[in-house]
Amino acid sequence: MSQYKFTEYFEQEVLRKRPYIKKEWCIFVLEHSVRSEPQEHNRYRFWAAIPELDGRYLRVVTLDDKMTIHNAFPDRGFKP
Repeated sequence: MSQYKFTEYFEQEVLRKRPYIKKEWCIFVLEHSVRSEPQEHNRYRFWAAIPELDGRYLRVVTLDDKMTIHNAFPDRGFKP
């Protein structure tokens, strides 16, 4: 887990608003994504199914280095 970083926003806002999200899940998404794509403001989004979320997809947003996790949330509208 040492190669990945988390923004202050992730640590203070995302985990506070969504305390059920685990950092390990976010890393899993980056390493096992079924899709990734660039996003505005030099960010990237990644998706992967999380078994602990009943197989729902978690979207993880990183900074442009693809290693610094900025946001994460279940993506109800994602279709693989």
